[in-house]
Amino acid sequence: MTSITEQFADLAATTLLRFATAGSVDDGKSTLVGRLLHDSKSVLTDQMEAVEAVSARRGQDAPDLALLTDGLRAEREQGITIDVAYRYFATARRRFILADTPGHVQYTRNMVTGASTADLAVVLVDARNGVIEQTRRHAAVAALLRVPHVVLAVNKMDLVGYEESVFAQIAEEFTAYATRLGIRGVVAVPMSALAGDNVVEPSAHMDWYTGPTLLEHLESVPVDGTPAALPFRFPVQYVIRPQTAEHPDYRGYAGQVASGVLRTGEAVTVLPSGHRGTVAGIDVLGVSADTASAGQSVTLRLVEDLDVSRGDLIIAGKPPRLTQDLEATVCHLHERPLRAGDRVQVKQTTRTVPAVVREIACRIDIDTLERHPAEDGLSVNDIGHVVLRTAEPLALDDYRDNQSTGAFLLINPADGSTLAAGMTGPSTIAGGSGA
Repeated sequence: MTSITEQFADLAATTLLRFATAGSVDDGKSTLVGRLLHDSKSVLTDQMEAVEAVSARRGQDAPDLALLTDGLRAEREQGITIDVAYRYFATARRRFILADTPGHVQYTRNMVTGASTADLAVVLVDARNGVIEQTRRHAAVAALLRVPHVVLAVNKMDLVGYEESVFAQIAEEFTAYATRLGIRGVVAVPMSALAGDNVVEPSAHMDWYTGPTLLEHLESVPVDGTPAALPFRFPVQYVIRPQTAEHPDYRGYAGQVASGVLRTGEAVTVLPSGHRGTVAGIDVLGVSADTASAGQSVTLRLVEDLDVSRGDLIIAGKPPRLTQDLEATVCHLHERPLRAGDRVQVKQTTRTVPAVVREIACRIDIDTLERHPAEDGLSVNDIGHVVLRTAEPLALDDYRDNQSTGAFLLINPADGSTLAAGMTGPSTIAGGSGA
């Protein structure tokens, strides 16, 4: 019998897939997520008992699997998803972090949050309704955030008689729109979350479909674009100077490696100052190491005594651009409109600098992909292009090249609230350029 230690070791050796689900109201997204968790045996006994009890009180003959994900009281009362819920589960082949995002148009900002770290997006469509405005919006957000893989889940096939022609028409329309957005390789899966068709187990009602089930695809899709292959980027979070008898001269720069790999003895540059140095040592949890790679929290020590502080970026390899003029695509997240002339703060990695919105270049119509003037600025959930001028230089990579150093937030300096999420560099949306 396999020991618990061996089971944990096997699980740790599997790859991790982060994916987000998005669908319009009543497309069955919560049921799909519930079915995925239930049929993959990722639901605890007490959770299932609670779902069965609530379903029985409602007079339902079978457990309502949507209750496994609709955790907020308001969601259960309204039958909708209004917040991002993260679920963690695993199979023998892979570990998963699922971001269950809302479908309402007024919660587009929540989808941006959930999909911002996703390797894959599952866009749900009701087979009876086909591709609608919200479907296009979900696809556009996935393209904006450059989510590498997109699955079109055509749900409720049982309500259209499992007709192949219905599925084929929806898949063709969505794929054409996704192609205009710059999304490649859409995988379309016909399913019924309520009946369990093609979610985890193959359907007995759609022998015309020979592709993978949703779970089979999630288990096998490649997770590419590892940050370790990118140029080294290390945002400094904290400067460690104990100044104790044991460590009188210790000076270390703590943070998490955003991308790339660094080795002891390598040359580095500190931005925005431009000072150059050499790595004297790398400490991981107080133990010396030869290398530091993407995702690790480490402390770097340099040979030279340089002036380095929180917000500085230590780099190696191809340098980012150092600029005070920032052009980007943003999704506006706040109820207060974003207008030209607004004074904001730009938070990029660990650096926060004052800035002014010089121009709202345009607003993007997610339905038609057309650009429109934005004289009144950007309202909540709008996506558009902006031009900013920062008080101090920022070290920026294009978002398409490095999401960690190509993303930023706009913050209201008066109360610290988040105004918008931004992506630097060329934009996929509308086939245009955000920079």
